[in-house]
Amino acid sequence: MNKVLKFGIAPVPMQRARSLAIAAGTRQRAKDEPNVWFPSVTAMARVLSDENMALLKVIRESHPDSMDALAKTVGKHVPNVSRSLHTMAQYGLVTLTKHGRTVMPQVTSERVTVDFSWGG
Repeated sequence: MNKVLKFGIAPVPMQRARSLAIAAGTRQRAKDEPNVWFPSVTAMARVLSDENMALLKVIRESHPDSMDALAKTVGKHVPNVSRSLHTMAQYGLVTLTKHGRTVMPQVTSERVTVDFSWGG
C-alpha cells in the first residue's frame, strides 16, 4: 500500500505543459511533487467529498470482499457506490480488483495530502 497519495491543483494547460516537459526530458519530476493532479479545488472537493471519505473509511476498516457488500454496509444502492468508487479509482484512491463477476475495492493509501503550490 502506498503510504501517502499527494494531490496537486493546477489548471489543465499547466498540467499539460508540465507533462510535455517531463516527456521531452527538459524537466525532471521532483521527488516531493504530487502524484495526482486536479484542475481546481472544486474538482478535488467533489472527489474528496465527506461521503467518499466515509466510503474509504469503511473500506479500510471492514475490507469488503465486493462492491455489493460495501453498498450493503453503508446502506447505499450499488450503482451509486460503483460510480463513486470508479471516480475515486481514476484518482488513485482505490483499486477495483475483479474476481469473476465480483469487484473488490481496496484503499491504496494510508493518507492523502494536498499541495496548493502553483510552482512550475
